[in-house]
Amino acid sequence: MKKIIVLLFIALLAGAIWLSGGVIRGNKLNEQQTVVVASGQGVHEISRDFYSQGIIQNKFIFESWVWFKQAGTHIKSGSYVIPAHVSVRRLVNILLLGPGHRQTSFTFIEGWDRGRAELKDLLQKNGFDYDQFLKWTAHKQDWQEQYDFLAEAPATASLEGYLFPNTHFIDEQTTEKDLIDKMLDDFGRQLDPELRAEIRKQNKTIFEVITLASIVEREVPAKADKKMIADVFIKRLQNGIGLQSDATINFITGKGLVQPTGDDVQVDSPYNTYKFKGLPPGPIGNPGLDSIKAVIYPTDNPYYYFLTTKDGTVIYSKTYEEHLANKKKYLP
Repeated sequence: MKKIIVLLFIALLAGAIWLSGGVIRGNKLNEQQTVVVASGQGVHEISRDFYSQGIIQNKFIFESWVWFKQAGTHIKSGSYVIPAHVSVRRLVNILLLGPGHRQTSFTFIEGWDRGRAELKDLLQKNGFDYDQFLKWTAHKQDWQEQYDFLAEAPATASLEGYLFPNTHFIDEQTTEKDLIDKMLDDFGRQLDPELRAEIRKQNKTIFEVITLASIVEREVPAKADKKMIADVFIKRLQNGIGLQSDATINFITGKGLVQPTGDDVQVDSPYNTYKFKGLPPGPIGNPGLDSIKAVIYPTDNPYYYFLTTKDGTVIYSKTYEEHLANKKKYLP
């Protein structure tokens, strides 16, 4: 009984820290700072010093997270470079790495796919092997036992769509697999129980939602338009109308055109949503949270068509005839 109570307390404490301490910022630390952990200092002394220097704003949360991570005896003395506005979770990770280890930020952009040239450059710039990254992300089977949200994806699916775009922190010891773990962990956190329950309520799968969200992500940048366009696409799917998404054509051709050419929309590919109705075989990129939420909670509207002008304005149409007229007007 005592063991159960202890485990329950740990679970409750972990949840509380995750919801609060994990995102608490050192609001007095506006730039990176070098701090020294003296030899023989315990957690209480370190906590006191960090609080006085503005690195943390809650000693109890910091000490509790150190205790939860069983990190108290693993913090080594030495000089540490602490980034500005650091979270408690990341701060403890820095201390566990030991002095002399510098963390840098790795920002994976919303909508990027695994084959994007910018991603290759970013990986290589940070010392990662791009071919190894592609190899590790090519098959969901390598990860599905660890991440339950991959269960509904087809057996042949890659990790495309599940590599959550965000700023991830790395150091010289971070491997390609470690980086992928960070992205998948982040996806699991962002797609919280409420969102997963709503997906099930709508009789959809996570894979379907992520696939459509990846298209929405590449169609428009504005949050309000994402929710509108998600509803347009959902109605088209429900009524057997092709998505006719320019984003899927650009994914095939790699051109990134506002309006693909006539030859482009004839390309023979299962990702060509002008030729084939329904969703493409899988995501065309990795959507951000706004695009995922747009598909789960779309804005109801009467439109079935839309276009995006060269300046990024979205023009909606109720009928195909109206859509053609808008194309002549806004895309001469």
